[in-house]
Amino acid sequence: MTLAGLSTLVATESTLATAIRDGHDGLHALDLTAPPALRPFIAAALARPERATNRTVLAVTATAREAEDLAAALRDLIAPEVVAYYPAWETLPHERLSPRSDTVGRRLAVLRRLVHPGPSGSADGPIEVIVAPVRSVLQPQVRGLADLEPVELATGMDTDVDVVVHRLASAAYARVDLVERRGEFAVRGGIVDVFPPTEDHPLRVEFWGDTVEEIRYFAVADQRSLQSVERLWAPPCRELLLTEEVRERARALAADHLELSELFGRLAEGHAVDGMESLAPVLVDEMEMLTDLLPEPSTVLVCDPERVRTRARDLVATSQEFLQASWAAAAGGGSAPIDLGAAAYHSLADVRLAVLARGQAWWSTSPFGLDPEVDPLAPLRTEAGDLVSIDVDTRVGAVESRALPFRAAALYRGDTEQALGDVRSALQHGHRVVLVTPAAGQAQRSVEVLAEHDIAARIDPTPADPVPDLVHVVTGALSHGFSCDPLRLFVLTTDDLVGQRAAPREERRLPSRRRKEIDPLELVPGDHVVHEQHGVGRYVEMAERTVAGATREYLVLEYAASKRGQPGDRLFVPTDGLDQVTRYVGGEQPSLDRLGGSDWAKRKGRARRAVRQIAAELIKLYA
Repeated sequence: MTLAGLSTLVATESTLATAIRDGHDGLHALDLTAPPALRPFIAAALARPERATNRTVLAVTATAREAEDLAAALRDLIAPEVVAYYPAWETLPHERLSPRSDTVGRRLAVLRRLVHPGPSGSADGPIEVIVAPVRSVLQPQVRGLADLEPVELATGMDTDVDVVVHRLASAAYARVDLVERRGEFAVRGGIVDVFPPTEDHPLRVEFWGDTVEEIRYFAVADQRSLQSVERLWAPPCRELLLTEEVRERARALAADHLELSELFGRLAEGHAVDGMESLAPVLVDEMEMLTDLLPEPSTVLVCDPERVRTRARDLVATSQEFLQASWAAAAGGGSAPIDLGAAAYHSLADVRLAVLARGQAWWSTSPFGLDPEVDPLAPLRTEAGDLVSIDVDTRVGAVESRALPFRAAALYRGDTEQALGDVRSALQHGHRVVLVTPAAGQAQRSVEVLAEHDIAARIDPTPADPVPDLVHVVTGALSHGFSCDPLRLFVLTTDDLVGQRAAPREERRLPSRRRKEIDPLELVPGDHVVHEQHGVGRYVEMAERTVAGATREYLVLEYAASKRGQPGDRLFVPTDGLDQVTRYVGGEQPSLDRLGGSDWAKRKGRARRAVRQIAAELIKLYA
């Protein structure tokens, strides 16, 4: 919550504060015109309004990337444990492909916390803000997923090992000899290894008789134990569990539909089949929507309704195409023998009407709107989020829109002089200036750069009440800044200064491939580092270079010479690409790789062979 004070300050702006109070008093439909940078602040204000009990907010974005960024920013504004990201399947509802186990695990963990929350402040406690891409909001899911109990063990608990094994198998965990992937478990005597889909590392549970003696993380690569923990919390790995009722229905369907008898026969025998989730409408009683599980009071906040609506329309159209040419019909060469329509995406309008029918609020925030300084009447929007034009009857389906007095920060694209000039001007006019950087090293460097240009600055871990005579530098995940004249506030981020987003976050990898992020301020010339693409090099210095009129900082790395007798080659890594560089942690003094050569590929190949050899020896040891 490094930006909690800034969130409180933004919420005091009169137009926003009035809107939040009106929402508490029963305003169920409203559009707030504001720059995208205000979205996490609006969601935080809705979740914790003044003189009201906390309410659950479902923030809907057009894409998964936007949802992840919004969730990261929200965790800087309110307590991180009350913010949850609800991912979407990687597959369409009617595809013969199953979603990844880690995706399913995270979804089920959110649903469990939403309906059956644990104690406040705990990892499985109540949720105040759920961030989800529109794909998650439109897709029906099996009713009762929130009631599925996770496998939970704690140090000192008495339970039979066989019972734990049965519960893990019932929760769709695959039993293997050696745990390597999420959704797997292994048993060796009184030791049970489990890799929950929500964890970065697998856990090893040691029993003494029927008592849980110790629980600790371990590394996948070499099976070595890591830190101890007090509890194991393992949600199911599939959204369709092969219960007795499901297996019985599959057995009946196998007899009624001979063209699908092999598929349903395997399900009836209790064998999981890839893509079986697409058959959920005929294997379970009912489906439900994510919005059906929202508690009272709740507010749905649609971020950029125009883009969300366009994305929703495309998803519904694609879903209908898959439904009309389903894989079952393609396999049988005729019309689909079973009706899978209940799993198709719902339209955004239908979801909205259902939310409003339950007495919950449906708000939106859009960057598009009329300038209130030009037209005193704030723009109106239809229920779908469209701007109301002159030929639309505003008495039918119109939604009030209020323009918040915030402006998006400029994109300087590396123009340091212009950025420093704007910061200096803001301070001279009595504005409070906050600079948000993604890491502590960049925060320290920003303070130094500002000092070099005679601008007072300090690192402020939690700027609760920024003062107007210096720049407050703080670390956080805020993507873009904004300014607000009524609050005399000017917020900038590193992305605004650089003019481009950092490289997209990689998908989660297995713990054996996790990397230790590097801080340039901790490097000493001569330190060995590893670049993801080019291999082992030697750190030389930090340098500034001007390219196409933009000045940026670079990490200078030295590699082996491409030709004998020549000086070593140098690689300039921009500061927004430091996620590809890690400190070398090997025991011996390494040799430098050659840029563009095969040294790095050979080195990685030797490491992989060594890991496989260790794994083979461990299998023999525990066999």
